Amino acid sequence: MEILDALPIWTLAFLVGVALFAGVVKGAVGFAMPLIMMSGLSAVLPVPVALGGLILPTLVMNIWQALRGGVSALIGAAKVHWRLLALVLFFIMLSGQLVLALPENLLSGMIGVPVTLYAASQLLGWRLVVAPQHRRRAELGTGVVAGFFGGFSGIWGPPIVAYLSALDTPKADQVRAQGMLYGLGSVVFLLTHLRTGVVTDTTLELSAVLLVPAAIGMAVGFWLQDKMDQDRFRQATMVLLLIAGLNLIRRALM
Repeated sequence: MEILDALPIWTLAFLVGVALFAGVVKGAVGFAMPLIMMSGLSAVLPVPVALGGLILPTLVMNIWQALRGGVSALIGAAKVHWRLLALVLFFIMLSGQLVLALPENLLSGMIGVPVTLYAASQLLGWRLVVAPQHRRRAELGTGVVAGFFGGFSGIWGPPIVAYLSALDTPKADQVRAQGMLYGLGSVVFLLTHLRTGVVTDTTLELSAVLLVPAAIGMAVGFWLQDKMDQDRFRQATMVLLLIAGLNLIRRALM
C-alpha cells in the first residue's frame, strides 16, 4: 500500500492507536470519534489528509450505531428531529467546500477552538438548558453550527450532544437520535468530499487502514458501556480532548 510505504512506522502506529482509542470512546459514550481522530491525525498529518483519513471509520461506525437499535427506531428518531437533520446535512454540504480554500493554520484554529471550548465547558460542569418555547430556535442554531463546522472538520457531534442534553432527552432516545444524525451526516460528508478532492486514493487507503482498529475499538467500547462509570470515563475523555484542542490552537498560531 502506498500510504503504508510513505509513513514512518511510528507515525502509522500512532494513527492506529488514535483510531483504536476513538473507537473505544465512540462505543462507550456514543460520540467523539471525529473529535479524537481529527485532533490526533492532524497532529502528524496535514489537515485535509487527516480529514480524509477519518471518513471511512466515521461513516461505518456511525451507521453501526444508527442501526444498532433497529430500522424502526432510526425512522422514529428521524421523524422527531427531521428539521435538525435537514439543517445539519445542508450545512455539511455547504461548508465542505471551504476545506481546500482555507489556509491550514486557519482550519486548525477553527477546529481547535470549538473542541477546546466544548471540552472545557464539560469539565467545568456547564449544561445548556432549553425551555420548550425556545426549542425551535435552539434547533435552528444547533443545525447551522453543527453542519457548518462538520462540513470542513468532520466534527458535528458536540453541538448535537449539547442540544439533546439540554432537552433532557432520555438516554436511549438520545443514543438513537445521535446515531441517526451522525450516520446520515457521514454519508453526506463522504459525498461532499468526493467533490472537493479531500477523498483521494491516498486518503481512502489511509481511511481503510484506520477502519479496522476503529471497529475493534468500538466493539470494546460497546462492551465497556455496561461495565464502567461512564461519567468518569467521559471526564477523562474530555481532558484528552482539551489537550488535543489546545494543540490544534498552538498549531494555528505557529
